[in-house]
Amino acid sequence: MIGRRHRLAAGPLFVLAAGLALPQPASAQVSSFLDGLFGRKEQPAPAPEPEPAPAAPAPAAAPKKPVAQAPKPAKPADKATADKAVKGEAAKGEAKAGAKGDPKGEAKGADPKTAAKVAAVGAPAAVVAAEADDATVITQANAYFNGMTTLTGTFVQIGPDGRRIGGKLTLAKPGRLRFDYDQPSPLEIVADGTSVAVKDRKLGTQDLYFISQTPLKFLLREKIDLAKDLTVNDVSNDPGGVRIALEDRSTLGGTSRIQLFFDAEVKTLSQWRITDPQGYQTTVQLSNLQKGRAVEGAAFFINYGRSEDKAAERQIRAQ
Repeated sequence: MIGRRHRLAAGPLFVLAAGLALPQPASAQVSSFLDGLFGRKEQPAPAPEPEPAPAAPAPAAAPKKPVAQAPKPAKPADKATADKAVKGEAAKGEAKAGAKGDPKGEAKGADPKTAAKVAAVGAPAAVVAAEADDATVITQANAYFNGMTTLTGTFVQIGPDGRRIGGKLTLAKPGRLRFDYDQPSPLEIVADGTSVAVKDRKLGTQDLYFISQTPLKFLLREKIDLAKDLTVNDVSNDPGGVRIALEDRSTLGGTSRIQLFFDAEVKTLSQWRITDPQGYQTTVQLSNLQKGRAVEGAAFFINYGRSEDKAAERQIRAQ
């Protein structure tokens, strides 16, 4: 099927998924990757209805003022108890007066809330420093992506079920990307700057998607600003490197969550994880990456079924 473009979850992808449902681990992992790119074929679960707001509590009745009563005279039997109470009040008054005049007493009687406020004076500075560090990491990540023109390497893809499949990655900015999966998978994924084609070499078919439907903007755009083009949820230091958590709300099927993993100096992208709108996660681990290496433009060719495309494809095959 050449030249078809799908705006929504494509019908042919149902057929592809059905074929991949057979016990073919490699092909199943390619299907998992497609799910990560374009969203699962099933409709997302409807959002839960908001719970009704609890009724406002009835205003409490104003407390009644106590009626003043004349003090009752102390009974003779209570005279000793009254004397003790008077002495206790006097002792409290002396302790309070001593606390005001004695610096040590004042320190002992300090309000714990005041002490907590004093201890928290340095907190805003720490928050500002953390935000500055996050901004620095985002700037370094942008520089990494915007500083590359081509990228080649190998990858290992881990599907939601934990199974793995390897392959080769070729990138030429802007917008051109190619995944060649190892055998026995017959599929390849090619982006030519306008569309993304999922090709089946064995069946001779392909399905087309708009390139804007994929969450791989950080790889495909000539210039990327992660903070503006995506939503940055978190920047953290993980063992062995830095992790940036992002959201892309423009992908097919809903919002995709993306995690980018770099080395500690944000000089090399080691892996990414894409969680599709239904919560299925696909991880792509990268290795042997080389930036700036010359690549063939024909590697990103897509035949849309036009006469000029057919002629170009024949020429490419003849080379």
